[in-house]
Amino acid sequence: ERWFRSLKTEQLYPNEYRTPRELRRLINQYVDDYNNIRPHEALGYKVPNEFYFACFAA
Repeated sequence: ERWFRSLKTEQLYPNEYRTPRELRRLINQYVDDYNNIRPHEALGYKVPNEFYFACFAA
């Protein structure tokens, strides 16, 4: 999937992790940024959470 490719190329491959806990923390941070900060072209340059909740507000 596209999301996994983004996770691997933007977060996992460029960095080294000392512990599994550090890896989990950084993956969680990436997921939060991906869903709440990063605009997506396919969603009209909205972040996924904004797009999701706009669907229910209409």
